[in-house]
Amino acid sequence: MSYAALFAFPVAAAALALNGHSLAAETAVPPGWSSQAPPTTTEADSRMITVLTYNVRGLPWPLALNRAKRLREIGHELARLRGEGRQPTVVLIQEGFRQEVADLIEASGYAYSTPGPSRAEPSSYPASGDGLRFGGPRYLIRGEGWGKFTSAGLYILSDLPIVDVRRMAYRYCAGWDCLANKGALWARLRLAGGPVEVDVVNTHMNAKSASGVPRLRTLQVHQLQTDELLRFIDDNRSDRPLVIGGDFNVKNAPERYDYKSASRPYAVVSEFCSRPENGCGYETTPGPGKPWLRSQDLQGFIRRGAVKVLPETSATLFASDEGRGTLSDHTGYLVRYRLSWNGDAMAATEKAIAVDASMAP
Repeated sequence: MSYAALFAFPVAAAALALNGHSLAAETAVPPGWSSQAPPTTTEADSRMITVLTYNVRGLPWPLALNRAKRLREIGHELARLRGEGRQPTVVLIQEGFRQEVADLIEASGYAYSTPGPSRAEPSSYPASGDGLRFGGPRYLIRGEGWGKFTSAGLYILSDLPIVDVRRMAYRYCAGWDCLANKGALWARLRLAGGPVEVDVVNTHMNAKSASGVPRLRTLQVHQLQTDELLRFIDDNRSDRPLVIGGDFNVKNAPERYDYKSASRPYAVVSEFCSRPENGCGYETTPGPGKPWLRSQDLQGFIRRGAVKVLPETSATLFASDEGRGTLSDHTGYLVRYRLSWNGDAMAATEKAIAVDASMAP
């Protein structure tokens, strides 16, 4: 996406989107993907959740046309899936800049939702980018140093109760991306019938050429944002299972994806599932090469702790039907995870939590 005209946001956000032809989203959600799947009992009890990450392109006019209508249609499509019992358990939204995102959320039927960093959210971490300066003559005309015109555009929608929320605004940005207060949103969800909560993180990272500045500068910023994201995860980590998703802006950019890959705490689903021995099926995105570099959108998971989380399969939502276009310039990326736990291990974890609570001031 480009923020080249985002200076017009205060006026444009109130403008009506242009009317366009009606468009029904196509979905590729397997019929068996019921969000109400019954619990299974083996050696370890387990539950399934489905997580959708979706950049909805909620840009203000005139950056994008007809977005108010499309956002409402996305909400109606999520409601249609709900009516069929196939709605994602959790939805991670990026680029939800327009006020009509409220209509999307209301139409979708999710009982719980929370926004990411606001326009006024301060940077969460101190400076660490040696030599990186903003607002110089070369970059001032590309949006740097203008201030924040929008929030991060992040939302988490959930059928599971949200019991805690934390937000983080990136200190570093490049070009037009500096006009949005990009960052990360963390939510703790209560798992129905499960012994512990589930942590979910949603993020949107700096674009490449769309930001309007040299690629080397955007790479440096992306790496600094990666450092901040990993610190944010580390600062909020626990023994709870964690799922992360969002628009990582890594398509065809191994130099972005590979940075800190050896030390990040989560495994990327598309890389994990590209290995047949992991048993979750090869990623369905066609084409040669590494499937995790074929999309801007990723999901990842941390499976340490008494509750294990593993992806079982993935699917695409709202894909284009030939000649009809899409509801966004992204497709939705849906992953089904199985959460499993052993009774003895959970008893030990609950005892440790109780001891920690008794020692709290």
